[in-house]
Amino acid sequence: MRRKLFFWELGGFLFTGALGTLLHFAYEWSGGSVLAACVSAVNESTWEHMKLLFVPLFLFSVLQACLLGRNYPDFLAVRALSTLAGLALVPVLFYTYTGALGRSVTWVNIAIFYLADLGAFLLDFALLRRGKLSAGWMQILGLAALWGLAFCFVWCTFHPVRLPLWRDPVTGVYGIP
Repeated sequence: MRRKLFFWELGGFLFTGALGTLLHFAYEWSGGSVLAACVSAVNESTWEHMKLLFVPLFLFSVLQACLLGRNYPDFLAVRALSTLAGLALVPVLFYTYTGALGRSVTWVNIAIFYLADLGAFLLDFALLRRGKLSAGWMQILGLAALWGLAFCFVWCTFHPVRLPLWRDPVTGVYGIP
């Protein structure tokens, strides 16, 4: 079972990395489609880059819950925690290194995305193997957290908060340009 889980988590890491990379360009490729705006980055803000991690991770979670969830009664709580950890890594790593260097470096930004992706799935793998978050209320809270995040990412694309996390550092725009 541990080996099967490892390959699921590896597949999730690869899927999230590949789809997240494609979603970076999907809004522009779509000609500014509202549907594309819901799931892809509409600008270069840190928030929109967090969405690039969340959307594929969320989609993979739905698939994984359907095909593997019965084997892991703590799946929803664990996935919510690992998703939140991965999402937190993006701004923590980005603002730490840009604060230290005083500038942004493209290849480091790309590396941060993949490190956050890896971090999420490594934590997920470790927690699922332990199986300690299986209480019913934890599963409900995990499901609510994942769907709440999905709502927030869509909502804040169209109604961004006027804080630096949502500000495009290239154009100074919040949300859809």
